[in-house]
Parts: sequence; structure tokens; C-alpha cells
Amino acid sequence: MLEKVRRTGVPILITRRGEPIAEVTAPSQEHGREDWLGSAAGTGEILGDIVSPIGGKDWEVLSE
Repeated sequence: MLEKVRRTGVPILITRRGEPIAEVTAPSQEHGREDWLGSAAGTGEILGDIVSPIGGKDWEVLSE
């Protein structure tokens, strides 16, 4: 049923004992999946050295 709504765009009314409780509609074009990939590009920032260990005294294995 959900695939039919997506494909045709015709909403489905959901009822309980004859009373409408919800309506399933197809998503609008602005909710497309193209916007998802790469949407956070350029929003991160690297602060400090991300390669070196945090500190020799904090890790037992580094003090040996």
C-alpha cells in the first residue's frame, strides 16, 4: 500500500471503526534523497593534532 501511495501520489485514509485517524500521503519533492548525500560537507572543523596519541602518561602501553 505504501509503495502504491509513493508511485501514484494518491493518499490513503486510515480509519478506526469508521472514524478517520490518519492519512498517508506521498512525500513532497523537497524530501528527496539527493539532498541527503553530502549535506554535511564543509561543516566539520579539525582542531589540533588528530594523528598523535593523546598523551604518554594517560596510556599504560605507551609508557613501556
